[in-house]
Amino acid sequence: MSIRRRWLSLVVPFTVLPLAAETHTLVASQYYNTFSHTNPVLLRVRPGDTVRTKTLDSGGQDDQGAHRANPANPLTGPFFVEGAEPGDALVVRLNRVRLNRNWGYSAWRLGLYSLVPESIEGIYSDKFKENLIRQGRNNIVRWDLDLDRKMARLPDPQSRAIKMEFPVHPMLGCIGVAPAGDFSPTSGPAGPYGGNLDFNLVAEGASVILPVYQPGGLLFVGDGHALMADGESTGTGVETSMDVEFTVELRKQAKLAGPRLENADYLVSIGAQPEFASSLNRGLQMATSDMVDWLVRDYQLETWAAHMLVGFQGEYRVVTVAGTMALLMPRKAIQRR
Repeated sequence: MSIRRRWLSLVVPFTVLPLAAETHTLVASQYYNTFSHTNPVLLRVRPGDTVRTKTLDSGGQDDQGAHRANPANPLTGPFFVEGAEPGDALVVRLNRVRLNRNWGYSAWRLGLYSLVPESIEGIYSDKFKENLIRQGRNNIVRWDLDLDRKMARLPDPQSRAIKMEFPVHPMLGCIGVAPAGDFSPTSGPAGPYGGNLDFNLVAEGASVILPVYQPGGLLFVGDGHALMADGESTGTGVETSMDVEFTVELRKQAKLAGPRLENADYLVSIGAQPEFASSLNRGLQMATSDMVDWLVRDYQLETWAAHMLVGFQGEYRVVTVAGTMALLMPRKAIQRR
């Protein structure tokens, strides 16, 4: 036997094992106000990796109250996910969304777009106190956040009738990817790429599913709220900074039309559109059409069965009174026979 043949016979086949998932901890030094593919990448991650980071409040203040970025809704990111290509989907599992300071702020009256014209005449002024929270602002109020009791309290003004104190529900107002082409929307509106969804189910324990339009997906997060009811009818939540941990996964060729969300109880289709671009009816149609497609493609329902399930088990939520709707499908309604 030749030396070469003897050497080949001794070669032991081996298998290349996938790299272990990593956990990355970082705080950004630069924040962005656009979901743009031109923003420099903050961190490259692989599917399965976990990121621990922080977000600023909508005005650009951090957990120490220092001004770190310009309003509105400065974004942490972008995160480049290795292997993500247009047509895929990112699955962003929110492991932790936690308050990290003891105060927040909000508007103190409903947005005029939430009211009928007859209610607007004679409405109280949106001006409260000069420079109370931020220099040059007089239309926001401070909320005290009790991190131990997990309560939010409005100390001023005080109601003679009720106590303005409520359990907190930390959430992210902004989560999204860079959209297709050279479109670089600001962190104000929402759209099929996610963006400023302002959806109070974007909270700890949920997974947000986003279409990929650019290589790497380019994921951004920001705009934490300690508390916000359905609809964001005041135009704000209780705005504050957050500690955030998420794990990102990749679904190849998912071909989504817009953002989705999953949690322990629901599948959620989100009809996301920019504020005032169209009526809520358009957002409802977008969410309903996506839910039907989801049930047929991923759960193998007949199209007629998906229609019946939406018609008799679906739950609609107003995400923002300015235009975005969600359709929630209870998981218990899609149990297999």
